[in-house]
Amino acid sequence: MPNPKRKHTRSRRDIRRSANSKLEAVNTVACSNCGAPRLPHNICPKCGFYRGKLVVEVKAKKSKSDAAK
Repeated sequence: MPNPKRKHTRSRRDIRRSANSKLEAVNTVACSNCGAPRLPHNICPKCGFYRGKLVVEVKAKKSKSDAAK
């Protein structure tokens, strides 16, 4: 088996190794009820609907003005 005649630099080695470590974007779909982005085959975190039916009751967040009262 052939051997390299010269040493490859750390930079050249690391560039080759980093080619496989790319991050991939998360696949999202629009919610059929509210239109918010969500993961496919999962309940919408904004409204709690899945396939047109209410599955989970989502609590509304309190605003700062409501919390002061």
